[in-house]
Amino acid sequence: MAPLDWEEWARWHAQAQHTLASGKRDLEEGDYDWASFKAHQAGEYALKGLLRGLGQPAFGHALIRLLQALKEAGHEVPEALEEKARTLDAHYIPARYPDAYPEGSPYEYYTRARAEEALRAAEGVLKWAEEVWRGFGSP
Repeated sequence: MAPLDWEEWARWHAQAQHTLASGKRDLEEGDYDWASFKAHQAGEYALKGLLRGLGQPAFGHALIRLLQALKEAGHEVPEALEEKARTLDAHYIPARYPDAYPEGSPYEYYTRARAEEALRAAEGVLKWAEEVWRGFGSP
């Protein structure tokens, strides 16, 4: 295994936490589409930070693929976490692009409940990434 890159982990994890907090503010303002997209981004940053901190490449935006890369690196990924990743992956494009729906704009399709589900999924991804990283001790 490559040496751990604590700085790389820390900067990606900090961005994940910041983006999750921003998504929660969007939720409170009623911007449910953006809250959902930011939930995806927070999960993506957390998983990419974990991979990069482990000295592994981290490319793409699909959380389920990033989890696959972590599996290939020897990490056990719970099925429930894969489900959270699928929930978040569903928001990567539809939350932002007006042509993702047959008519109207994304904000018209997003609800508070949908955004809350995405934010909970992101919290689960961040928590798991933190637990994996904590397993390596401290620098």
